Amino acid sequence: MSDTTPRIAPLAVDEWDDDAVAALRDAFGVTAADRLLAGDRPMPNVLATLLRHPALTGPFLSYNNVLLRAPALEPRWRELMVLRVASRTRSIYEWAQHVRMADRCGITAAEIEAVADGETGAGAWSAIEADLLAATDQLLDGYRVDDATWARLANRLDVRQLLELTFVVGTYACLAMAFNTVGVALDAELADAAGTLPRP
Repeated sequence: MSDTTPRIAPLAVDEWDDDAVAALRDAFGVTAADRLLAGDRPMPNVLATLLRHPALTGPFLSYNNVLLRAPALEPRWRELMVLRVASRTRSIYEWAQHVRMADRCGITAAEIEAVADGETGAGAWSAIEADLLAATDQLLDGYRVDDATWARLANRLDVRQLLELTFVVGTYACLAMAFNTVGVALDAELADAAGTLPRP
């Protein structure tokens, strides 16, 4: 597979069957789904690719909407953790999508660069952000947050937030695996953001 040829091509809108349409409507609501189907908004490659398996994608998108639209964690914290996952997994598509989202959460270009550089120190981050990034690295490296980091986080976060942080890291690590493996092609508007991920 080349870097530009997906292993699984996005599903063209005219190929969508009733199951794909139902999955989209369940996840985004009828109005938003119908706007995508009508071509009023560009169809992201990731969505068109995942909808090759609508029975999986519909419930997954509904679940992921909780992390994005009704989070227990602050959106800025979530995006720092997702950027770390994308950087560590070398997921260009995930990185580009979330660099674009980072600005809306008050994350600066310098902070994006620090995430990619692996910065966890208190000089770059607030204490809670440093611990969340450390927890992200620990989950990726050993599938468990260590006791000292957990204790510090437990002093600052409630139970819902503690549970959610593990699901944020796990969810976006899973998506990175899928994106990297099937070769989801970058949408045109993501090209500039993709170039900000430093080479290993």
